[in-house]
Amino acid sequence: MSKPVCLLWLDDFDAYVKALNNAGLGDRFEVHGVKRDEKPPEDLIPRVEVLAGWKHGGYLGRMPRLRWIQAMTAGVEAWLDAPGLRDEVTLCCARGSHRHTMSENILAGLFHLTKPYMVAALDQKQSRWNRRMSKLLAGQTLGILGLGAIGQELAFKAHALGMRVIGTKREPEPLEGVDEVYSGDEMDDVLRQSDFVVLLLPVTPVTENVINAKRLGVMKPTAWLLNFGRGPLIVDADLIAAVKNKTIAGAVLDVFREEPLPASDPFWKTEGILVLPHIGGGHANRGAVVAEIFAENARLYFAGEPFATGVDRARGY
Repeated sequence: MSKPVCLLWLDDFDAYVKALNNAGLGDRFEVHGVKRDEKPPEDLIPRVEVLAGWKHGGYLGRMPRLRWIQAMTAGVEAWLDAPGLRDEVTLCCARGSHRHTMSENILAGLFHLTKPYMVAALDQKQSRWNRRMSKLLAGQTLGILGLGAIGQELAFKAHALGMRVIGTKREPEPLEGVDEVYSGDEMDDVLRQSDFVVLLLPVTPVTENVINAKRLGVMKPTAWLLNFGRGPLIVDADLIAAVKNKTIAGAVLDVFREEPLPASDPFWKTEGILVLPHIGGGHANRGAVVAEIFAENARLYFAGEPFATGVDRARGY
């Protein structure tokens, strides 16, 4: 019997071969590695049964044997909209691959907002001794919209810092480090209470533009919004107006509707908004982490069991 053909369409495909070998699955696939900026060989495309990569390249309609796609990211909007994606093809994401780095970068954002290290570094350039007062995170309320893998890791770490943590989850349940878990319909309750609001939601028809003028108006005027989820969660013009009008204190943004963010975008020059170049999830070892997720899904694939990071297409994540 022939082996399933697996196309690894990514730059570090050696890490994926290693992960398969470590899982005892190295001989179960006919593996083909193609660099991300190259095109798959024409004779290979119709034979592919498993595709692991960053993009579909418009080839899905030419892959009649395709059964499983392993995306490299937690968000899969581009895959869900891909032409030729058939109902019988299972889509898996890389959920959990940046649980630690994302939560650490969000904490860095919180420290940036409350500790005067950046201005002290600027003062040093002027040889200027200017003592400034820190603001405590302990005792403050952190609201996390989207208590998935990243949100739960962030909650655990923020709780250890003495913060009160609340948040939303599609199906509310008690979680370690979270004082109160609300449903998505109770989002406004989280916004009203929070000193810092972190967006970690996926983009779906329900969540797109979820942070608008009305919801920003529910927040405390001293509260900060941090978006490490997806750009389309926010109505950009409403956020800019809310910051300028002091409806909220400001925002830290790591994701945007268009990336790289155009130089003409008003986010760059709106006082009170910090623009980050989508650094939240990246880390040096991420390729190996996603490779382990792929290898585990491969084990489940051959076992005929549900995938560990399967995507519910109706929900969009």
